[in-house]
Amino acid sequence: MTPLDDTPPAQDQNPDSQEPSSPSQVTLTGSSENGQISPGEQPALVLPPRPRRVYPPDLQINWSWHHLVVFLVFMFICLLAVQTAFLTFYAPHQKMTSQQLEEYMLSKPQVAIGSTIVLYALLLFFLYVTLALLRGQPFWKTLGWRRLEAKAGGLPTHPLVYFFIGCGLSLLVFALTALIKTPENTPIEQVFKFKQTAILFVAMAVLVAPLAEETLFRGYLYPMFARWFGVVPSILVTGILFGLMHGPQLGDAKSLIAIMSLVGVVFTAARARTGSVFASYLMHLGYNSLIGMSLLLSTHGFTKVPTTH
Repeated sequence: MTPLDDTPPAQDQNPDSQEPSSPSQVTLTGSSENGQISPGEQPALVLPPRPRRVYPPDLQINWSWHHLVVFLVFMFICLLAVQTAFLTFYAPHQKMTSQQLEEYMLSKPQVAIGSTIVLYALLLFFLYVTLALLRGQPFWKTLGWRRLEAKAGGLPTHPLVYFFIGCGLSLLVFALTALIKTPENTPIEQVFKFKQTAILFVAMAVLVAPLAEETLFRGYLYPMFARWFGVVPSILVTGILFGLMHGPQLGDAKSLIAIMSLVGVVFTAARARTGSVFASYLMHLGYNSLIGMSLLLSTHGFTKVPTTH
């Protein structure tokens, strides 16, 4: 099974979005048992059935907020368990200050990178089991991975277009960070003090992060939010959550989180406009690829700590 599986999309099976079953007619005033109207009695008022809301194909999902609650609990448990397991296994045997311990863990790519990959894998596995395996649905199609198709709006369908849009977005971010005051020595910058960790971090950012994050944010969260709040508010909410998720890497700097939220909004807007997670994935891939290439060049092959964000 691939992200672009052509299996027909799952029909709208969200129990929260379904109207309760009702008779085809609603009677507001009753009539006599024999079906005849007594003298002076008003005839029954019959109303047509209430129409059921129909969602576009990219918003036809088979999960609701109940699933989101379980997913968040599972994510919290996995985060604690994975971090604890990796820190316990790779923790040094001698006493260290908090700063020394942080640098020691960053020097171990098994902790800095391995724990993130394991967490991504567990979350995707949870979605696969609960949304696809147990419900007999195609995993990628259910989560919005569809081919780019021509629409009335004249949107481009060639994958490279979205990839290069993502590259252009990364250039815009470079320009914004050059204009505003950003903090120094953020956690993500500390990664590049260690060559092996830096190389694996960039590899993960290009090969793993776009696939996992787009599936989680634009494939899982966005369509559910869009059904609750509408498309435009959901684009904003999903983008802000995307920025906040990157907060710890950015030292919780408000300016950098705001920029990452803007990036998330653009990614989600592409997902909403095309109806496919594949579009936002390509933009994310282009964004991370250009940043990774620029870091490779600016650090002389990760042998020099970068001086810019």
